[in-house]
Amino acid sequence: MAVENGNSTFNFTPSDPSTFILTGIPGLEAAHIWISIPFSMFYIISLLGNFTLLCVVGKEQTLHKPMYLLLCMLALTDIATPTFVMPKALGIFWFDLKGITMAGCLTQMFFLHMVSVIHSATLVTMAFDRYVAICIPLRYATILTNAQIAKLGLVGLIRAVLFILPLPVLMSQQPFCANRIIPHTQCEYIAVFKMACGDITVTRIYGLVLMFVINGFDLTLIALSYGLIITAVLRIGSKNAHQKALNTCTTHICVMLTYYTPSIFSNLTYRFGQGIAPHVQIILADLYLLIPPMLNPIIYGVRTKELRDKVGKYICCRR
Repeated sequence: MAVENGNSTFNFTPSDPSTFILTGIPGLEAAHIWISIPFSMFYIISLLGNFTLLCVVGKEQTLHKPMYLLLCMLALTDIATPTFVMPKALGIFWFDLKGITMAGCLTQMFFLHMVSVIHSATLVTMAFDRYVAICIPLRYATILTNAQIAKLGLVGLIRAVLFILPLPVLMSQQPFCANRIIPHTQCEYIAVFKMACGDITVTRIYGLVLMFVINGFDLTLIALSYGLIITAVLRIGSKNAHQKALNTCTTHICVMLTYYTPSIFSNLTYRFGQGIAPHVQIILADLYLLIPPMLNPIIYGVRTKELRDKVGKYICCRR
């Protein structure tokens, strides 16, 4: 069997049980090179922004606080998320390297979704951080120490591994259809299980439960934190205090919106958006992995004065 893309042909043997084909963006193969330009630019900006944040926080002792450690955790997930996808996607766009082994595909799936769950847990911890800072500020230093943040990060990592590991395990037990062609730039879970020829009831149910349990649980905790924050702020008589308290939350809310909104939309369109063109779904899924990691360091750099000043100082010193 041969899959054609422009003037190049990629030969693939359907009987090979260990190899899949990632086609890229179906219907837009001729535009792969042009599509790769904004994708690679977003990826490079994301890496530069997040590595800069990590370097500045690492070098500045005054930033070794729980809030900035949480920013570093967020930056690490923002580096990892597109890195698990973009090298392979650019290989497809630039060099027509469409083949991927089953082991490689399931590994990419595992790490991609694991990092997503860690990212969500980090946002929950950041909401808790804002709750403590506003509602019980006198106990902030004792409740949220750097060691406590490290423990919460470890709990988030363990939770992600325990929840996501069954996905590739379940998929590895499935027989796949003969063509083994994945119409995507990545081994996205839903795209892969659509190729399975066996009974995928358990896998489908687990994926749905996982999406609603993790997103539902994390969003509930975040909503609870902000509900308590709003209640506490309304009790403050001073308008200046109102403004100051809400300003500390605005940045976190912006970051949450850039993550959860496209995440939920992407999941729903994959599962229930049969009327949406496949290439639109795939582009949206890729942008969801690129745009939030690119915007997050910019949002925090603009909204957080202390971090902005340190970044400016660091850049000036480097020059």
